Amino acid sequence: MPLNLPTLLTWTRVLAIPLLIGVFYLPIGREAQNVSATVLFVAAALTDWLDGWLARRLGQTSAFGAFLDPVADKLIVCVALVMLVALGRLDAVVAVIIIGRELTISALREWMAQMGAHASVAVHSIGKLKTTAQLVAIPMLLYDERIDGLFHTRLPGTWLIWVAAVLTVWSMLYYLRRAWPALRDGGRHPSQS
Repeated sequence: MPLNLPTLLTWTRVLAIPLLIGVFYLPIGREAQNVSATVLFVAAALTDWLDGWLARRLGQTSAFGAFLDPVADKLIVCVALVMLVALGRLDAVVAVIIIGRELTISALREWMAQMGAHASVAVHSIGKLKTTAQLVAIPMLLYDERIDGLFHTRLPGTWLIWVAAVLTVWSMLYYLRRAWPALRDGGRHPSQS
């Protein structure tokens, strides 16, 4: 396992997961819990961008980093969604849709990679839009407070997470359609056709 700055940043996202959960069990008051959880999640989201940029910039990309990065991303998003359901700030249906899609597409990508057809389920702009909607909605729902008397973050956060859920289904259908020839052929490797 290579240990470099991009990989260390990815590991910080993994380590932030128990902190994100633990914040809501600290006796620090609801507002402090919300602010702490929001800061942790936003910092994790920023390290996601930063570790990829640094890996490319410093020439420190690795197979392990390519594996760990999406795992860390999916774990922290899934944990945040479960916490939001537990806090009563998110409908469980939305969490099930998003988490179910993440599991399905991760398994599909692994299976397609084993068949040598990973490019057919490469990241698409719909998936990027879904991720952006999630990464804006989740901090709004974690914060769950009024911003300078202007608006409460829960309503726009709820709208955005529903947008993310719709994009989640749309992107899953897109990836499944791209993988359909291999699925239809029973998973035969393209060279076996």
